[in-house]
Amino acid sequence: MGDRWTLLLVAALLDGPRRFGELGSAVPGIATNVLTSRLRELERDGLVMAVPYSRRPLRVDYHLTSVGAELAGALRLLAAWGGTADDTHGPRHGSCGTPMEVRYWCPTCARMDGEDEDIHV
Repeated sequence: MGDRWTLLLVAALLDGPRRFGELGSAVPGIATNVLTSRLRELERDGLVMAVPYSRRPLRVDYHLTSVGAELAGALRLLAAWGGTADDTHGPRHGSCGTPMEVRYWCPTCARMDGEDEDIHV
């Protein structure tokens, strides 16, 4: 996960499956040999799977596995942490353009942080 380009590839796959060329476009500056290498490493580590959409010639879509998709929260936290003071980077709400905020959510209680005082970090 610490290799250059790896987190950017995972982030590019959070929106759904992509083909090799689409990933290359989504991560500007990545060389095709590095893209191939990182995708193979991510497959080996169980974060990405290649799903064939054509057998002859063999062509695949790259999907995040459930384990890979679990990185979404960590990537959002890193994006928020790495954002600049002028708020020009990071995810924005599609409807109004407001910068998005990261919130902790308890799936068992269906409550966000701040709704009670029982949050332990």
